[in-house]
Amino acid sequence: MILGVHAYLRMNGNGQEAVKFYQHVLDAEVIGVQTYGELPPNPEFALPDEAKDLVIHANLKVGNTHLMLSDNFPGEPYEQGSQVDVAILLNDVEKSKEVYGKLKEAGEVIVPLEATPWSPSYGQVKDKYGVTWQISTEVE
Repeated sequence: MILGVHAYLRMNGNGQEAVKFYQHVLDAEVIGVQTYGELPPNPEFALPDEAKDLVIHANLKVGNTHLMLSDNFPGEPYEQGSQVDVAILLNDVEKSKEVYGKLKEAGEVIVPLEATPWSPSYGQVKDKYGVTWQISTEVE
């Protein structure tokens, strides 16, 4: 089942600052902030020092909805004006595979759908209209 659809902002190295700004401006409750440095080490990929304090995922509760954001990884292109994605939260891995599969038809895979430290099924896809979707599954 789809739990919700939320705006997901991509920041350019100022994610920590943005969390505080939106918390103040929107009276948001910070549900969580995770940095790249908090991820489990990957022996196949050395994390550069400049990435360790960058936000990989933040979740702010604003009223009855959520605003999510992350920093671009160092060296990734960042284009002002295209920093808003749509995040879909689901509670079923099979349903996330179905939604991801339909969105990628005539689209482009950005991040393959797979298990991550924060989700049993996460991926990113740009649909045929150029909209970037982040699919994330939360199971209890």
